[in-house]
Amino acid sequence: MPAADDRQLMARALELARRGLFTTTPNPRVGCVIARGHEVLGEGWHERAGEAHAEIRALQNARAMGKDVRRATAYVTLEPCNHHGRTPPCTEALLDAGIGRVVAAMKDPDPAAACGAERLEAAGVSVELGLLEDDARDLNCGWIKRAERGMPWVRVKIAASADGRTALHNGSSQWITGEAARTDGHFWRARACAILTGIGTVLHDDPRLSVRAIDTPRQPLKVVVDRNGDLPPTARLLEGAEVIVVTAVPPRTSWPDNVGTMMLPDAHGRIDLVAMLSALAAREINELHVEAGAKLNGALLSAGLVDEILLYVAPCVLGDPAREMFDLPAPLADLSNRIPLKLRSVDAVGDDWRIVARPAPGIR
Repeated sequence: MPAADDRQLMARALELARRGLFTTTPNPRVGCVIARGHEVLGEGWHERAGEAHAEIRALQNARAMGKDVRRATAYVTLEPCNHHGRTPPCTEALLDAGIGRVVAAMKDPDPAAACGAERLEAAGVSVELGLLEDDARDLNCGWIKRAERGMPWVRVKIAASADGRTALHNGSSQWITGEAARTDGHFWRARACAILTGIGTVLHDDPRLSVRAIDTPRQPLKVVVDRNGDLPPTARLLEGAEVIVVTAVPPRTSWPDNVGTMMLPDAHGRIDLVAMLSALAAREINELHVEAGAKLNGALLSAGLVDEILLYVAPCVLGDPAREMFDLPAPLADLSNRIPLKLRSVDAVGDDWRIVARPAPGIR
């Protein structure tokens, strides 16, 4: 069992790592605490790609306060890197500083940066892995999935009534949930690398798909699934951040300079969703936030491409024939074919409820 001090200090490192929630993309969110016993000697977190890693920031912080870190313990939320990327390897910095012990929440899944633990141990540093690993993996779910599987983490956001309806039969949906839930939704937008929607949502709602309700240093990329390239050049989402339009045929419309295209047809003339996600991962998209209609939601879910569902439920009833959350490509013939979910959290947000759930293991 890890000592209470170890858990407390790793929890603090995770708290520091979350400070980079909106800024580190495409890099992981990492925090570091250097301590000797109860005494914290230095703290740091990674803020932006190309800038110092968390371990370097913590060492700099300790030096600025005149602290001696020799034989101290470094608590890091990710195994220290062992390669020259945009910055030198953190293993070298820790060894040069005389750190005597490293506690890391998880191993680095990136083969190019891994084996930091082995390098440290070979130099006589005690290394322990796995403390609060689940928390560390949740914080970097997108970066980890991209490193391990070459795909982004797909999170589908839905606002619905208590009877599971997302809009009236005429499409009216503003607003089912309250202001607190809508603001919370912008937080999840801000942590994502890209926001995905479908052409139907654009034509009906003309959303901006930008982060507005909270302060953020950047706007996510916007991605539109638009089979025939019909996106109007006057659509509001074309304002601001870069936009990618994914089509199955050559686009029929001319768009502003901030709009790029990817033509990815499948064998049936639709958009190849797997190829689209792979292409986005190649663009270093870690977390993909989906705000779309029931058809695209259903296509992603039935194909096993959804990693997480972010559902806001309002205390109201819309009844039939209001619109559903997921339009599955084929109706289920038996309850044994249903898609099981595993609840991660249920929290009140204003007058609404926020439910975070993930498809149960084994359905992909």
